[in-house]
Amino acid sequence: MKRILLPTDFSKNSINAIDYAMEMFKDEPCHFYVLNVQKASSFISADLMVVNSSATIYTTIVDAAKKSINNITARIKKQYHNDKHEFESIVDYDNFIDAINEVTTKYHIDLIVMGTKGASGFAKVFFGSNTVKVIQRCHVPVLAIPENCVFSNLDKIGFTTSFDSLYKTKDLLPLTQLLNKYNSKLYILHAVGENNFAEEMNRNIDFFKSNFKESTFQYLHVADKDVYKTIYQYSTKNDIKMIALCVCKHSFFERLFNRHTFEDIAFSINIPFLVMKNTMV
Repeated sequence: MKRILLPTDFSKNSINAIDYAMEMFKDEPCHFYVLNVQKASSFISADLMVVNSSATIYTTIVDAAKKSINNITARIKKQYHNDKHEFESIVDYDNFIDAINEVTTKYHIDLIVMGTKGASGFAKVFFGSNTVKVIQRCHVPVLAIPENCVFSNLDKIGFTTSFDSLYKTKDLLPLTQLLNKYNSKLYILHAVGENNFAEEMNRNIDFFKSNFKESTFQYLHVADKDVYKTIYQYSTKNDIKMIALCVCKHSFFERLFNRHTFEDIAFSINIPFLVMKNTMV
C-alpha cells in the first residue's frame, strides 16, 4: 500500500492538491496522512481570550486543527467513495520542515503531495515558500500541484535533465510507477546550458535508452535564467501533463532550487511538478 503525505494549511490550494491526489491514485490502495502543522506565532492574543480555563493553548489549537482535518476527510470519503483509500489525521506543533521530516520517517512516506501558490502579474506563478523548503530539505519525492490544476490523464510526462549527474533506477521509481500505471509516453527534455557534461550525458543517454525504451529525447538549448520558461513552453506546446526532475547535490537543478530568486521565477507553471532526489554522490 502506498503511503502518501498530504500537508494542508486548509487553503484552497492545499485542498485542491488533496483532490488531485484522490483522482490520481483512485485505482491504487493508499494510506493518506493528512498533516497540519501549527506554530506558536499563529496564535494571537485574541485567541487567548476564548480558551477555556481547563484547556491549554496547545490543546485548543490541536483540537481545532483536527476538527478541520476531519471535515476534509469526511468530505473526501463522501465525494469519492473509495474503499481503497485510508486516512489518518496528524496535527503537529512544530517547525514545518521538522514536522514533515519526522512524519515521513515515522510513517515511511513514499510521496508528498502539496499545492503551490499563485502571484499576480503576467506569467508569474511561484511555488509557495513551504513547498520550496520541502523540495530543498526533505528526502522524499514531492509532487507539487499548481493552483486550480485538475487531474486529467498522464499520457505524456516530461523528465527534464541537464545530464550533469548520473541516475539510479531506484531514485526514479516514482516516475517509473506513473509511466507504468498510466501507460505514459516519456519525453526526456535535456536542458543544454553553459556546460555540456559530455561524459555524464552519454552515460545517462544509455541509461534512459535501456530503462525507458519508448522515450523521446529533446534537446533544449537554454540559459540558466530561462530554463524553466523554456521547459514550460515546450511542455505546453506538446501537451505534457506532468514535469519531473531528479535533483542531486551540487547539480544544475539544485543550484536553481537553492537560489533565493527561485520563488519569483517567471514560470507560468500550471502543470504538476514531480521532484525526486538523486542519492548518488
